[in-house]
Amino acid sequence: MQILIIRHASAEERSAFAATGKSDDRRPLTDEGRRKMTEAAKGLRALVSHLDVIAASPLVRAQQTAAIVAKAYRIADVETTSTLTPDAQPASFAKWAHAYVNHDVVAVVGHEPHLGTLVTWLLSGRADSHVVLKKGGACLVECDGAPGPATGRLHWLLTPAMLRRMAE
Repeated sequence: MQILIIRHASAEERSAFAATGKSDDRRPLTDEGRRKMTEAAKGLRALVSHLDVIAASPLVRAQQTAAIVAKAYRIADVETTSTLTPDAQPASFAKWAHAYVNHDVVAVVGHEPHLGTLVTWLLSGRADSHVVLKKGGACLVECDGAPGPATGRLHWLLTPAMLRRMAE
């Protein structure tokens, strides 16, 4: 099972959005973030030809990023899972992902530092972050069987600029 792990694209500034009185969970992508993620998704397609499933955190910026990636892959539905929220534990992700163990490629969209912690946990079993994904960046981790602590191998980790260059 390969897990394509994607950090959400650039969102509106936290402090400016807080002034609206709305929950940070509702903070959307910027126009530039949408544009850059659309190009980065083309780069993802060049590296990973198909996805079986795409899932995202329920936060708006992750949902919007996942919708852009889903469109690039012509996938109709994005699954929402709380296992990708910023405070979720890696073990909860593994439990969720167990349902997809027979799929080839599962893409997930979430937030830092949660994703960095998840990648570190999959690679080493440590539940702290030693990997940083830039906004709109991605990595590909392969697990033999069900994802769990120290079951993954890192294939690549790319910045959004690298992904956009791959789309050219």
